[in-house]
Amino acid sequence: MIPRTPYADPLVSPASLARALDAEDLVVLDARVLLTRSGPLGDREAYAAGHLPGAIYADVPGHLCDPDVPMAFAMPTAQRFAEALGVLGVGDSSDVVIYDDAFETPSGPIAGLFAARVWWMLRWIGFDRARVLDGGYAAWMRAGLPVSTQTERPLRRTVTPDLRADLIADRDEVLAALGDPRVTLVDVLDADHFAGRHAMYPRPGHIPGAVNRPFSELFDDAGCFRALTPEAVIEQAGKGGRTIAYCGGGIAASAYALAMTRAGVDNLAVYAASLQEWAADPTLPMEL
Repeated sequence: MIPRTPYADPLVSPASLARALDAEDLVVLDARVLLTRSGPLGDREAYAAGHLPGAIYADVPGHLCDPDVPMAFAMPTAQRFAEALGVLGVGDSSDVVIYDDAFETPSGPIAGLFAARVWWMLRWIGFDRARVLDGGYAAWMRAGLPVSTQTERPLRRTVTPDLRADLIADRDEVLAALGDPRVTLVDVLDADHFAGRHAMYPRPGHIPGAVNRPFSELFDDAGCFRALTPEAVIEQAGKGGRTIAYCGGGIAASAYALAMTRAGVDNLAVYAASLQEWAADPTLPMEL
């Protein structure tokens, strides 16, 4: 991996990105996802209908995950992910911007969850020159910026992984963290799901000892990431030690990780398989 200075802010505004679209090493990835009853699908139709000029479509639940694992958004190996990025035109010298689109929640529109997952995975393989478009495609459109319907066909490049394994937590690490005062488990799903009043996974409730920090609290009324105060950061992630964030499939938890990283929190991991793995295993504890 070519050493390159990380961005001070993992977010980029539509206006700033628009000024940089002609940059030689810039790769823009369209990570829009369609959520269906049968599971998440890459939203290629949205890409075909209109996308940022020069953007490459990145199929997050397909091309950028492990299709051999029967879970949505299953983590691939680092090498497989790097090879998939290379097919998308990302190389060691690239600067990457990822975007998705806003979707409605009871708290209002939210954008950036799927893009944040790709951003976190890039950090996981040691790639730091990546940012997420704040507010996503919806913010780009609100700004009146140009779109394209031309399908881009990138040149294949090479990404060299330099793995940071500690950025992804697995089942065994979470199980070992139960009752460990040095580790804070953060459930970023909504309060009703945390309390078991609503369940999207095989068993209701949350992992024992977890604190609830709904991901919707990270966003403003326009669906963009809020700038967190130091007090809010302490409330969200605690004062120190290791933090492991989880949700249903590691998507909203990645947005939480982006927000916390942006605020200066380190020693942070995402439990990528999250409740779709944990709640499906009756040997693992859950509480209401």
